[in-house]
Amino acid sequence: MQLKLDALDGHLAKTLAPLYVISSDEHLLALEAADRIRRTARGQGFSEREVLVVERGFKWGQLLAANQSQSLFGERKLIELRIPTGKPGKDGGQALQDYARGLSPDNVTLITLPKLDWQTAKSAWVGALQQAAVYIEIPLVERAQLPGWIGARLAAQQQSADRAGLDFIAERVEGNLLAAHQEIQKLGLLYPSGKLSAEQIQDAVLNVARYDVFKLSEALLAGDARRLVRMLEGLKGEGEALPLVLWAVAEEIRTLLKLKSGMALGRPVGALLKEYRIWGPRERLMEPALRRLSLPRLQAALQEAAQIDKMVKGLRAKQFAGDPWDALLQLGLKLAA
Repeated sequence: MQLKLDALDGHLAKTLAPLYVISSDEHLLALEAADRIRRTARGQGFSEREVLVVERGFKWGQLLAANQSQSLFGERKLIELRIPTGKPGKDGGQALQDYARGLSPDNVTLITLPKLDWQTAKSAWVGALQQAAVYIEIPLVERAQLPGWIGARLAAQQQSADRAGLDFIAERVEGNLLAAHQEIQKLGLLYPSGKLSAEQIQDAVLNVARYDVFKLSEALLAGDARRLVRMLEGLKGEGEALPLVLWAVAEEIRTLLKLKSGMALGRPVGALLKEYRIWGPRERLMEPALRRLSLPRLQAALQEAAQIDKMVKGLRAKQFAGDPWDALLQLGLKLAA
C-alpha cells in the first residue's frame, strides 16, 4: 500500500503494519518518518530492536534469521534493514520477495532505501514490497518549494514570517533541509510565538549554506544567473577544488550536447532523456535548457571549458589569460543567459 508522508501520523494512530518501506533522498524527512514508526512500535511493545545494514559481503540469511528468531524473554521485535545503495542484487532481491511473503506477527520490519531509479523501481522485489508493505516514497523538496516548507515548519512551532523572510532563510540554506531544520529550531528557541520580523530572522539565521558542486548544474540548467554567481562564489570561498567544479559544468555541457544532437536527428526528447537516464528534478530542468541553448553555443561552451582546463593546469591560452574561476563564471553566465 502506497502512503504519502503527510498521512503517516494518521495511519500510525490507527494501526501498526508488519512491514514499512521508506524510499527517499531527503535524509531529514526519511529519518523523521522512521523515528515516528520506531516510536509507535516501542509504544506497542516492540521493545527489542535489531539493525541490519546491507554492505559488501552481507549475508541475506541474517534477515530471514532475524525474522524467525525469538527473544529470550519473548519480547516483540523491530527489525530495521538499511539498503544504502538501493541495489540488493539478485540474491537480495529474491530474499526480499521471500521475506515479504513470510512476515512474522511478532515483528515489525522497517526497510529504508534511497530514491530508486526508474529501472530498479520496476523490479520484482520492489513490486513485492509495495504489495506487502506500507510503502512511503518521499520526494525531494525542490528549491521553489523550500519557502513554503519552511513556512509550514515555522507554523508547527506557532511562528510565522512573510515571504521575504522565508526567501531569506531558503537562500541561506541553499536547499539543505537539515540546515533549514536547525535554523527553524533556533528561531523557536530565540523568539516567542507570533510573526517574526525581517530583523529577527536576519540576526538569527547564519549563512549556513554548504554549497554542493553537483547542485551547481541546477542553477545552470534553470538559467538562474543570480544563484549561479552565488554558488560559484560560495564554492570558491569554501575552498572547493576548481577541477571538480569545472568537471561538473563540463559534464552538464556534454549531456546537453548529446541531447541536442539527438534532437537534431529528429529523436523525441522523452526518449533521449530515458536513454541517458535523466529523471526527477533534473529532467524537468533539461527541456527548458535545451530550448534556450543552441547546438553551436553548446559546442563553443565545451571548447571554452577545455581552455579553462588548460588554465587550471597552467597552460594559459592567449584568449583565456587570467583567473580560471572568473573564466568559469563567464562560461556559466553564457550558458545561463
